[in-house]
Amino acid sequence: MDTRSKILTLDAALALPRGEVTIAAGYFDALTAAHTRELAALARPVLAVVLPLAAELVPRRARAEMVAALRVIDYVVIAEPKDVEFLAGRLEPRAVAHFEAADEARVSQLIEHVRSRQSR
Repeated sequence: MDTRSKILTLDAALALPRGEVTIAAGYFDALTAAHTRELAALARPVLAVVLPLAAELVPRRARAEMVAALRVIDYVVIAEPKDVEFLAGRLEPRAVAHFEAADEARVSQLIEHVRSRQSR
C-alpha cells in the first residue's frame, strides 16, 4: 500500500464523516517512538494535521509522508494552524489532540543531544 494515499487535501478532509475522527495536530518534525505511542492512544480513525514550522528539520510534505506511514494514522492533511479549528468545527471530531508544544520540546531535545555528542 502506498501510504501517501492517506494524504488528503483540505477539501477531502472536510468530506470525512462528522463525529467519527480524532484530530491530531502537530509539527511531527522529529518523528519519535513517543509520537507513535501517543497517537496509538487516540480513538481511531485519526486525522493527523501537519502544521508549518519555521525552523523545520524536514520539509512539511516529507513530514506528512512519514506520519502517513504510521499504522495508527488513517488520514493526513497538510494545513495551517487556523485550519485546525476550521476542521474541528466542520468535522465535530471525537477529540482534538495538540502535539505542537511536545513536538517543539522533542526537537529541542534532539538538537541538544546531537550537540552534546559532538562535544565529546
